[in-house]
Amino acid sequence: MELIDAIILAIVEGITEFLPISSTGHMIIVSSILGIGDLAFTKLFEVNIQFGAILSVVVLYWKRFFQTVDFYFKLFVAFIPAAVFGFLLGDFIDELLENVVVVAISLVLGGIILIFVDKWFSNDAPEKELRFPVAFKIGLFQCIAMIPGVSRSAATIIGGMTQGLNRKQAAEFSFFLAVPTMFAASAYKLLKNYEAIEPSDISILLIGNVVAFLVAMLAIKFFINYITKYGFKVFGYYRIALGVLLLVLLSLGVSLEL
Repeated sequence: MELIDAIILAIVEGITEFLPISSTGHMIIVSSILGIGDLAFTKLFEVNIQFGAILSVVVLYWKRFFQTVDFYFKLFVAFIPAAVFGFLLGDFIDELLENVVVVAISLVLGGIILIFVDKWFSNDAPEKELRFPVAFKIGLFQCIAMIPGVSRSAATIIGGMTQGLNRKQAAEFSFFLAVPTMFAASAYKLLKNYEAIEPSDISILLIGNVVAFLVAMLAIKFFINYITKYGFKVFGYYRIALGVLLLVLLSLGVSLEL
């Protein structure tokens, strides 16, 4: 992988990880365009730079992230379902990840939901106390994102809104929940595939994490301001367009690797 490839992928990761548009779908397209989609190091790189992305949450929300022990217990409760299902279904999920058709269909279906979600849930509700049962239910929604293309961000935000959270509160808890979830997934993949890292790759990984960190900070700020004012509809249309694009490329015989 060349340095420019790493920077491009890190920018894509930083933009898409916390937006409800599926970083998976974008990584498929971009890595294929760059001609590096089938490299073992590319797959490891795409997972590793999530460290930079989740660090942006900690930095942006450091006052709220480093708070009461009760807050961490709620995060842990919300994290449990994904940890359990991820451990039990890890191999099956990896198989689904190789199926670009699944990703494309998930993008389209998720896009349709986002187009209508603003009508289903009111954004006028004041912030409510996030209790343990609510945190656990949001964690169950996060498990849906194990289907490639669903988007972890979209699943958890919608999950929060079903529990009476407004858009901003649901999005922010989604960001907080990303920290233990993505850290665990990234650390596991890194330990499992660290042999793919050559000494010359270390600098690329570091630069990729820095770029993902900086871009994710900007993406999070934009996303919170945008959905508070305008909702999710534009992201729904974008997901549908991306999913249709993937299906068209596949029908034309274009090889897409993740």
